[in-house]
Amino acid sequence: MKRQVLVSGIQPSGKLHIGNYLGALKNFVELQNSGKYDCFFFIADLHSITESFDPKKKQKQILELAADFLAAGLNPKKSTLFLQSLVPAHTELAWIFNTITPMGELERMTQYKDKSAKAEIVNAGLFTYPTLMAADILLYNTAAVPVGDDQLQHLELARTIVRKFNGRFGRIFTEPKGILTHTPRVMSLRDSSRKMSKSDPASCLFLDDSPEEIHDKVKRAVTDSGSEIKYDPKEKPGVSNLLGIYSAVTGRPMRDVEKEFAGNTYSHLKERVAFALAEHFREYRNKKAGLMVKSAALKSLLVSGSKKASKVAEKTLFAAKKKVGLSP
Repeated sequence: MKRQVLVSGIQPSGKLHIGNYLGALKNFVELQNSGKYDCFFFIADLHSITESFDPKKKQKQILELAADFLAAGLNPKKSTLFLQSLVPAHTELAWIFNTITPMGELERMTQYKDKSAKAEIVNAGLFTYPTLMAADILLYNTAAVPVGDDQLQHLELARTIVRKFNGRFGRIFTEPKGILTHTPRVMSLRDSSRKMSKSDPASCLFLDDSPEEIHDKVKRAVTDSGSEIKYDPKEKPGVSNLLGIYSAVTGRPMRDVEKEFAGNTYSHLKERVAFALAEHFREYRNKKAGLMVKSAALKSLLVSGSKKASKVAEKTLFAAKKKVGLSP
């Protein structure tokens, strides 16, 4: 039985934190190892330059994310791992999609509204981000896309583009379905009303933080009034954030976690959370440290993976160009 194609990517924009891991990378590994999918996982470097960036740091961020992929458990023998910018078909198909996508469709994108409100200059790439994302997905005859709540709108636009293209030029693309990733919403350690963000390193748990750094950050995490340890995001957001992290990295149901900490102190909770995090990412830290001294091997991996992806992508692009009259 032929396996369904699954595609997803992560932007290289700095160190990954636990929210990135639980929201995407951990799920990628599980999907790869399920044996149900032909997986394509890419580093979305073209998407990453739609926001402010340092060109001198970008190459390092790309290689670091490649190391993250491997250290977390993605396997180039099981999945195709590639660099978005090394597969030109992505931008070429995105341009074709730009010509059939009304500006109104792009203007209503929530992510565009949020990011443009914060940006000093709103560039065209930020506006057309969703059409490139559609190309990322549709080039591989994709059936499934793992997404979080914040990407559902973009996936729906990709499905709309499929219907527009097929209806006007003839059937080429299939509508992909989303695999909604149910992950805990990881909040800042210093402000449990905000999502964890790498822009505030002191309140952010990075995947390659040392055990000492993890213990120090968790020790300083905000808790709540009272002393009861229970999962109640509304009334006890600080404690609930720590419980959610502990449940996620230990793989234990929340009801069991609550029982474990019933009657204990906040300091005990923090000690156990910090220890669980340090242990969970021990192998990952060791693997990544070894990979980061092998930059040539990481580059070679991305080049070979991109060549493999290109063979699939170019066939789809050629068929699409032929439909719109661009190929002789």
